[in-house]
Amino acid sequence: MKRVLIVGAGKGGSAILKILHATQTMKVVAIVDTNSSAPGLVAAEKWDIPIGRSWKNWIDENIDIIIEATGNEFVLEALLQRRNRRTVIIPGTVAYIISELFDEKQELLEEIELQMLNQELILNNIRDGMIVVDTNGFITFVNKSAEKIINTSKQRLLEGEHIEKVIYRTRLTEVLKNRRKEINQKLTLENGKQIIATRIPIIRSDNSLLGAFAVFKDITEVVHLAEENTDLKEIKTMLEAIIHSSDEAISVVDEQGLGLMINPAYTKITGLAASDVIGKPATTDISEGESVHMRVLQTRRPIRGVLMKVGPNKKEVYVNVAPVIVDGKLKGSVGVLHDISEVQSLTNELKRARQIIRNLEAKYTFTDIIGTSPEMKIALEQAKVGARTPATVLLRGESGTGKELFAHAIHNESDRKHYKFIRVNCAAIAETILESELFGYEEGAFSGAKRGGKKGFFEEANNGSIFLDEIGELSLHMQAKLLRVLQENEIVRVGGTTPITIDVRVIAATNVNLEKAIMAKTFREDLYYRLNRLPIFIPSLKDRLSDLPLLAKHIITKINQDYGRDVQHISEQAITHLNYYHWPGNIRELENVIGRAMIYMGIQEKAIQQSHLPHLENQERKPSFSPVLQTSSPSLQQAMEEYERNYIAQVYEQNDYNKTKTAKSLQISIRNLYYKMEKHQIAKPDLQ
Repeated sequence: MKRVLIVGAGKGGSAILKILHATQTMKVVAIVDTNSSAPGLVAAEKWDIPIGRSWKNWIDENIDIIIEATGNEFVLEALLQRRNRRTVIIPGTVAYIISELFDEKQELLEEIELQMLNQELILNNIRDGMIVVDTNGFITFVNKSAEKIINTSKQRLLEGEHIEKVIYRTRLTEVLKNRRKEINQKLTLENGKQIIATRIPIIRSDNSLLGAFAVFKDITEVVHLAEENTDLKEIKTMLEAIIHSSDEAISVVDEQGLGLMINPAYTKITGLAASDVIGKPATTDISEGESVHMRVLQTRRPIRGVLMKVGPNKKEVYVNVAPVIVDGKLKGSVGVLHDISEVQSLTNELKRARQIIRNLEAKYTFTDIIGTSPEMKIALEQAKVGARTPATVLLRGESGTGKELFAHAIHNESDRKHYKFIRVNCAAIAETILESELFGYEEGAFSGAKRGGKKGFFEEANNGSIFLDEIGELSLHMQAKLLRVLQENEIVRVGGTTPITIDVRVIAATNVNLEKAIMAKTFREDLYYRLNRLPIFIPSLKDRLSDLPLLAKHIITKINQDYGRDVQHISEQAITHLNYYHWPGNIRELENVIGRAMIYMGIQEKAIQQSHLPHLENQERKPSFSPVLQTSSPSLQQAMEEYERNYIAQVYEQNDYNKTKTAKSLQISIRNLYYKMEKHQIAKPDLQ
């Protein structure tokens, strides 16, 4: 059982307390608030839950979850600093949302109770007996007619009695198991009465089982039913009332496919009134697609999840249709329509909620990295492997390829995801202050130093991850400092002498050729080997143009949210035009191009056409290698490297510039191929 501490007993804290008090999986250890008259404290006293004015009295106890319901960011920050490593902190914004949802739930429950009361009044006044059971077979509802037929008091039936103890040889339990309805089945009760029962499972629209119900009548009343049609009219009226009160759009047709009944929800979705549908063919409401009613009438089998467009406004829906079969004879079919726009709206809301949550820490996961090309799949597989280990990761690739996305995703996939993710751009911080920013400083270390000193980025990231972007821009002095951190897992603040032990996962990134930098004496070789434990080469856009349509779709969705636009897609001609560009700025440049196109589009335009795209300089780059060896007299090392470069380039061309096939032909790993291609500056020629 999880132990919970609630900080704040106002509206949000009070709502959360009520929810947790009703659950069996969580125990409220205490609720605290500086206001002694807060509603949450009053409720806690009633339920014998400890209360107090300061959360510090409970913070050191075995607390699993702390819910900060004050909405005060300073309280939240204090809790984050004081909590132990395994305690989860839920911020006040979540508490506020839960409070609002709880109020909505109460209003909805009151409305449902009123509806249930009305339904109970209706069901208690029909002459057929009715019993409803839950998924375990326990009785949850009995009407007056059933009480009379079974000759057992309603009070006894609703005291948790199982249906098998009430009705001998009942088949309601079988209906619960096989989820199949049984129509007009004879049964003899223990009191000698003969009944005819119809048993039907209660199944939600998501196919989950709620229970089952049986409607039955004493056979002795069948004669009276033949003489008077009163009960049938009542049942028909009740069914029509149920259909018309449903929020699901429902249409019913007869065995010929002619409309029999629709409800208001159907009219709301399709825009068609009863006069437009009743007595008309089932195809009347269809704008695009095939009539599912007619298919069901032909096959006598239910059909689910068919997409189509209905009504004059071509509303996009998905449809579930089932046949109506009575005594083996087809009598018609019933269809339920679901508005796809509502599903899409809920999906978008979920995406926005996830984005808000991700902004609190590392923003991206592997699902945010778009790409299905072999090169990108290899990089993703390597990154996922790296995320499961504590090894240092070195992300390599051109500027704009998405190295920071990979860093976020690796952190979020690792066991450090609940701790901080610190991002540092080594090229953006002046050399004079970089050391103090990375490692912190002691009080009085230099003029202007804060009183009490300051933690550095490495200390802030303790138990989490630190992302060092542009690692190739570090000076040799800072490289030596960083090497010590990686080797010893400890730092020394500027102006200090005492080492501070840290546990930080380092993710580094660079677009610099580190091997050349080592030869030029601008990058330490020992640091290179320390960082290069798990190198991941992220392919440039020109090497994975097959991903361009997916990337364009993702960027359009993102810019729609940022700019409030409603662009739906990009045309094939525009994609083809983009494929002929060499993309020196990679994904960042693609986002810029699509963003500029969307800005200058008309408000009513839904598709990006080639004419919307800005002018692109499609200059074909010359191959960076020569097929002929140098005629001068190079050194043996130079000659071997020249031959290696030419040979790799030729095999690369023979394999249609596919890196995976090239590595296989050369019988080397794809990682080794990336290294050699970067070393020799071998690239795919740009198309025009």
